[in-house]
Formats: sequence, C-alpha cells, structure tokens
Amino acid sequence: MAVKKVLALHGYSQNATIFYKKLGALRKYCGKGIEFVFVDAPHILRPVDLEGINPTALGAAEAATDSEPNPEELPRGWWRTNPERTKYDGVAESVAVLRDVLAKNRFDGIFGFSQGAAMAALIAAILEKPHLYPPFLIDGQAPHPPMTFCVVISGFKPIDPNWKHFFDPDYSTPTLHVFGLNDVIMTPERTRSLVEVSANRRVASHTGGHFVPANAPWKLFLREYIKDPFGNVPQPATSDEALALASSLNGTPTTSAPASGRVSPALANP
Repeated sequence: MAVKKVLALHGYSQNATIFYKKLGALRKYCGKGIEFVFVDAPHILRPVDLEGINPTALGAAEAATDSEPNPEELPRGWWRTNPERTKYDGVAESVAVLRDVLAKNRFDGIFGFSQGAAMAALIAAILEKPHLYPPFLIDGQAPHPPMTFCVVISGFKPIDPNWKHFFDPDYSTPTLHVFGLNDVIMTPERTRSLVEVSANRRVASHTGGHFVPANAPWKLFLREYIKDPFGNVPQPATSDEALALASSLNGTPTTSAPASGRVSPALANP
C-alpha cells in the first residue's frame, strides 16, 4: 500500500516540534500508511508579537523558565498581523519556504491548525493558480501539482489584499474543515469565512475549543478522510448543535453521518 504523505503546518506561536508532539496520538493511530512532514514557519515571534496572547491557549508550549531559550520551544508564526487582522507581514517569506519544501517532495495533501490552517488553504489555492504569484514558480512552473486534499483545523480565510484573490471566487481543492463550537480564539464565524470559499468541502464540528480533536472517533475520522477524501466516513458523534451547524455548512440535511465528497458550486455560499 502506498504511503500517504501529508505536509503539516503548525499554528501561531507553535513550531514544527510542538505540532509534532501535539499530533502524537493521531500520528500513532495513522500508523505507517500516513507520513506527516512538519515544517517550521520562518518567523520567530518576539515578546511584542505575543502581547495580550496566551500561547498555551493557542496550543504552544508553556513558557520556559531557563535563561537560555530552547530552540525547539521558540514560538513561530507564518505571518504577523495588524490589530485589525487585515494586513499580514511575512507571508511571502513563508510561501517561499513552503515552495522550496514542495519542490523537493511530493505530497498527497496538506494539514494545518489555526494560522497554519489558513496557510494550508492558501498554499492549496496558490497551487491551483500558481501563475498569479510569479515568485512561487520555479523555471516558470509550479513546484508541485495541486493537493489532492486539505485538512484545516480551526482555520480562517486570509483577507490580506495581497493574498485573498487566490480565493476569488473560491478554491477547489477537496477540504475538510474542522472547528469547535466553543473555540473562543477562532470562532465558528471566522471559520465560516473559509468554508464559504471552499467549493469542494466537508465540514465537521465538535463541542470543544481551540485544538485538534484526538479522541478515538476523531482519530478514526481524520485517518479515514486522509486515506480517502471522498469516502463516506460518518462524522464522530457530537451534540445536535454541532451536527446541525456542520450539516448546514456542508449543504446537507442534519444527520450523524453527513454526506461527504464534492459539494456543488451552487452550495458554496450557504
């Protein structure tokens, strides 16, 4: 059986090592049939970048007490943003890093959490329209074919004017959107902004907060989606409210086993 190779992008204030550990239970459950490749964002965050932010709430490591910082615990981000979250500083450098990774490897899909989820969706969209951003090209060609799937956990639509056009009117990479009803950091309303421009989507929600769900049903669900993005894998059991919201965003009737696979462009704006 061929191994599925997945590019994994960490959240804001995390890094590749932290995300590797956070996905430990899922990685173990996926076994040798799925390989996650973790990449560091290029921007090391400064104290000013974390003012007013609780990094542990974002899934980062607890602050080190040693005088010398541990390189494996340095908080990183794919970009820095203004207070209005409308301008992103550093995206071009992150895209360049990922371009080079893509040029040296072949991936089946991309998996991101929080800011890394937005970055994953952006990379998926750029791979569909690479000539809209010439610096992404290598010898005039995209470094990698479009992804066969994208998994975004607590994601959102990038709205910086320099990048949002990749989602105009939408992007077509099959995408699984997962979010928590009680996520106060990346609210369902912000997640919906990305769902609405995802032409081929599957939406699943849980009752938790800002994290990658990792109990047994969710590990099974994520593993089976990665193995077959168009398979009929039921969403894990959750509250009626979570099921109803996920079903409405999927464009399907409320059910514990919402239909999966492609969603017609007519349902792109629920």
